[in-house]
Amino acid sequence: MLIRVGYDIVFDHAMPTPVVAMLYLHPACGAAIRRNEYLLVDPATQISGYIDGFGNRCGRFTCPPGRVRLWNDAVLEDSGEEDRQNPGATQLSIDALPDDTIEFLIASRYCEVDRMTDIAWQLFGAVPAGWRRVQAVCDYVHGHLRFDYLQARNTRTAHEAYQERVGVCRDFAHLAMTLCRCLNIPARYCTGYLGDIGIPPVPAPMDFSAWFEVYLNDGWYTMDARHNVPRVGRILMARGRDAADVALLTSFGSSRLERFTVWCDEVGPEALLPAK
Repeated sequence: MLIRVGYDIVFDHAMPTPVVAMLYLHPACGAAIRRNEYLLVDPATQISGYIDGFGNRCGRFTCPPGRVRLWNDAVLEDSGEEDRQNPGATQLSIDALPDDTIEFLIASRYCEVDRMTDIAWQLFGAVPAGWRRVQAVCDYVHGHLRFDYLQARNTRTAHEAYQERVGVCRDFAHLAMTLCRCLNIPARYCTGYLGDIGIPPVPAPMDFSAWFEVYLNDGWYTMDARHNVPRVGRILMARGRDAADVALLTSFGSSRLERFTVWCDEVGPEALLPAK
């Protein structure tokens, strides 16, 4: 299966504005890329790049005053398989966890582990540890929160989402991740593309998506408390402790969004042909 992904975003800046963009495909996607991506900044601007502490690809540049367009487009080959499921996966004790998973157990900007530990154990302490406990968390969050794009708020924390019972995909991920961390299950935040592939088309504008991963006995597993069903065609852009680590665009100055278009669609082999 071939999947075309990309975006067309326009901002307006009153003055020269330094920007950090995490708008690339994650390096882990490299082997799947069939038509390479590139970040176009119009007007043309010099971009320098680096890999952050979580392995995400980042670009640095300064936007000139006025309208600036950010555009990217790529084609990847996907297996067409749904998210990996393993109901028999077990939970490791903390002393058996790999060192690089420990930071995904502790509190972070949007995940108040200290505030929710008692709640988590009251809700899920009787559920068998491992896959069943993680799935119980996803089932709970899926039913507890109401998805409402108009209620999006970039300062909402996991505990606030729990209290308000509303949010968008990042809130579903933050709440589920926090509950998992409270239960000693490493959980990390993911952002990227998730199109309407293998499901009926959703009559709403396409956006970037958020989900999370948990570490069980044999590695990391993709989980999605918002949709709560295995999906096809997730395309990863960045991972971190929570949304604060994977902001797709950070502007060090004021900016105004004028256009925001995202695509993630299954395509045929003709998508690989040179443009005429």
